[in-house]
Amino acid sequence: MSEKTRTRRSMLVGLGAAAAASAMVARNAGAQTAGTAFRPTRHPEDSWLDTAPGAKHRIVIDAPTPHCAAEAILFANNLYQQQKDAYKGSEKDLAIVIVMRHFGTPFAYNDAFWAKYGKPVGTMLGFNDPKTKQPPTTNLFNSSAYGMDLPTFGNTLDQVQKLGTRFAVCDMATHFIAGQLAGSGGNADAIYKELVASILPGSRMVSAGVVGVTRAQEYGYTLIYSA
Repeated sequence: MSEKTRTRRSMLVGLGAAAAASAMVARNAGAQTAGTAFRPTRHPEDSWLDTAPGAKHRIVIDAPTPHCAAEAILFANNLYQQQKDAYKGSEKDLAIVIVMRHFGTPFAYNDAFWAKYGKPVGTMLGFNDPKTKQPPTTNLFNSSAYGMDLPTFGNTLDQVQKLGTRFAVCDMATHFIAGQLAGSGGNADAIYKELVASILPGSRMVSAGVVGVTRAQEYGYTLIYSA
């Protein structure tokens, strides 16, 4: 083999090794990029989700309809009950947030709201009192008198709130409802302020219910959705 041939072969071998090394570096870099854990940005508006001292489990229940809002109350109670019965723990082990949004939003308002606006809101939602067959004049989900006639099965908003449940209320839906109640001649801004003042004690307005549901999952809450 001539010196020229040996030199040419050495160059080709060297170039092949360099190419292989470059390809490996590229693959490793790609793997590192692909394997980097996503970390959602934290916002001050969501910091309340992290205030659950002593909680061992975090759960968010999505309640976008009247039926879902009722079942959310039932599910919250079931979670507390089983934490005690099956796991020998206590209610304090659970951080539960129910997000009242979309057409589930009005059930985060008190009886004064329902006494004044129950007829138009019940008509808008297609929701009637099972006993009177008319739009309700009180927040039915805060009554234990309906038993199996409602998906709450007799559990109430007050009951699960006393056990530790927090309610997030959709601000977008509240604006929408205020606009619907105002119609073409009313004062939507004044009604909106009235609705905000009527949310259940200890509840929190969030910019949108869908934001509350997604942000909660970013804070480690397991999602329950009632269909």
